[in-house]
Amino acid sequence: MVRLQNEETFLLPPHSMLAVERENGKELCQSSGRSQRAETPPPTPKHKKFSKLLSFAGSTHDKEKERQDGYSPTGVIEACLEGLESTSIPPDIPKKEAQASSSKSRAQSHWENLIGKGGFAEVYKGRLRNGKLVAIKRLTKGTSDEQTGVFLSELGIMAYVDHPNTAKLLGCGIDGGMFLVFELSPLGSLGSVLRGSQVKLEWSKRCKIALGTADGLMYLHEGCQKRIIHRDIKIDNILLTEDYVPQICDFGLAKWLPRQWTHHNVQKFEGTFGYFAPEYFMHGIVDEKTDIYSFGVLLLELITGRPAIDHLQQSLVAWAKPFLDNNDIKELADPSLGGNYDPEEMDRIVLTASLCIEPSPILRPRINQESAIPLH
Repeated sequence: MVRLQNEETFLLPPHSMLAVERENGKELCQSSGRSQRAETPPPTPKHKKFSKLLSFAGSTHDKEKERQDGYSPTGVIEACLEGLESTSIPPDIPKKEAQASSSKSRAQSHWENLIGKGGFAEVYKGRLRNGKLVAIKRLTKGTSDEQTGVFLSELGIMAYVDHPNTAKLLGCGIDGGMFLVFELSPLGSLGSVLRGSQVKLEWSKRCKIALGTADGLMYLHEGCQKRIIHRDIKIDNILLTEDYVPQICDFGLAKWLPRQWTHHNVQKFEGTFGYFAPEYFMHGIVDEKTDIYSFGVLLLELITGRPAIDHLQQSLVAWAKPFLDNNDIKELADPSLGGNYDPEEMDRIVLTASLCIEPSPILRPRINQESAIPLH
C-alpha cells in the first residue's frame, strides 16, 4: 500500500511503517546553495512534511498481520497503491497464473503504461483521484537484499532533498514490492526530448536546462550538511516540467559525502558509460568532481545534439576535444539549431563544458557561487 503524504505525515501500513514526523529543529539543508554546519550528524529532512525519524521496520511482512489488515504482497497492485485511481503498474502474477487469459490481458494493459526502465527499476504512469499524474518507480532487478538496499538508499536521500531542480518525492510503499511515487514530469526526460522529439529543442530552452541543472547540482554539493554525490548525472536523469524546468532524478546510486571526507572509494563500477570521469573509471574515486565531469558531458550533448556514446561506440568527449581546443563553435553546434543561438551564451556554455571535462579533477571547477564556472 502507498498513501500519499497529507499535511502532517507520510503514512504506510502499520506493519511496514515508515515513520515521518514534523521536524521543528534547525534545518541542515537549504536551497540557497550554502551549507549550514551542525555539531551532530546526520542531517534532518528538508521537507516540512518529512521528519528526523526515518525508520524501516523489516523488508518481510508478518503473515498473520497481513491477513488481519487485508494487505497482500502478492495481490494486484491496485490494492497496494491506495489513493491511486489508475496505477498503471502490472500486478505481481506468478507465471502459471499469468497463463490464464484474463490475467494476461490485465497484465498487458498495465505493461503498456511503462514509461521508463533503469538498472534496478521500472517506471509507470499513474493518476491520483484528483487527476494529478504521478510516476511510480518499482524496483524489479536484483536480489531481495539488493532491492532493499537500493530502495533505502534512494528513499533515505530523497527525504532530505528539496529544491526546484530536483525530482519531487510524493510517497513510497513496501507492500507487494518496493515503490517510490514521484510527480510526473509532463515532458519526460531531457534524453527523450533531445533524441525522440519531432520538435527540436531551441537554444533558449537548452540554456535554461543547463542553468537549472547547474543549480540543482550546486544544491546537492553545497546545500546540505552532508554533501550528496549523485553519481549518475546524464540526460536521461534530467526530467523536464511543462516549462522546461530541469529536475535531477534517480538517486539510486547517490552517496552522502561528509564534510570531513575528501572522497569515496568504490569497488563496484556503477553508472553510465560515456559519463565516467577518468579517476572514477581508473581508481573508483567518487566526489563532487566526478559529478562535474558528467555535467560537462551533459552540456556537450546540449551543445551538439550528439549522444555521450554514439552507435560506433565513440565517446562524445573524444569527438568534441579537437573542436573545443580550437574553439570551433560552428563544428560543435547542433546542426538542428540552424545557427539560431546567442553567440555569447554559446561561448560561455562551451567554455563551461570544456572546463568540466578536464581529465584532471584538480582542473575542474567546483559548482558553487564562488567558483570560476562561467555558466551564469
